[in-house]
Amino acid sequence: MSKVVQFEVEGGIGTIRLERPPMNALNFDVQDGLAAAANEATMRKDVSAVIIYGGEKVFAAGADVKEMQPMSYTDMVDRSAALQAAFIAIARIPKPTVAAITGYALGAGCELALACDFRVAADNAKLGQPEVSLGLIPGAGGTQRLSRLIGPARAKDMIFTGRFVSAEEALAIGLVDEVVPEAEVYAAARRRVERYVGGPAYAIRGAKEAIDRGLEVDLDTGLEIERMQFAAIFATRDREIGMKHFVEHAPGKAPFEGC
Repeated sequence: MSKVVQFEVEGGIGTIRLERPPMNALNFDVQDGLAAAANEATMRKDVSAVIIYGGEKVFAAGADVKEMQPMSYTDMVDRSAALQAAFIAIARIPKPTVAAITGYALGAGCELALACDFRVAADNAKLGQPEVSLGLIPGAGGTQRLSRLIGPARAKDMIFTGRFVSAEEALAIGLVDEVVPEAEVYAAARRRVERYVGGPAYAIRGAKEAIDRGLEVDLDTGLEIERMQFAAIFATRDREIGMKHFVEHAPGKAPFEGC
């Protein structure tokens, strides 16, 4: 694993931890480390959910501007594909994911949080897409994921102005799902996803796939994606366990096996 991105597993929950002080700027090494960590989280059977965490003080304050500043157009044509691929790898982890946000989540840091299913923020957190202040636009999914999450008008306001959004406003507009005291962010993120440990892994995977892919297409196509996922889950052992448990014991948590 990368020196600047660590992956740890405890109690069925994987933590992708950014470790590039002081601000966890997302340079090329961090981007590549995120892609590798996402692949490991995807492949490991002992991981039911994933937290992305920058530490107690800051989530990620953006891309490494000093690294990007001398790059040419052709340099960025080549590198932008890897940048987007890293964030797509995070978004496509077929398990529930949550960003545990302390301090700043700006630019690429905000885009990293947007690639997760859920976002838990400290009450003093600041989120934003300030690329316009550099004469740029978001390049790691900000124009697409932000507008899908909070609506195009609010996304345009944030991106056109580059302003920072407080945790309180972020909660009000749906940018984050929960706000807690700074010291409780990681624990709150664990609480949010620990309910999935021991659950029907392939049913959760199918539901995430249907929702995420469905948002990209028209309703009829989305319904077909859902139908195919629904039918496919009938091939799993957990479907047999869950339905048998319901018939014999009424509703309740079945002893799923994750297969």
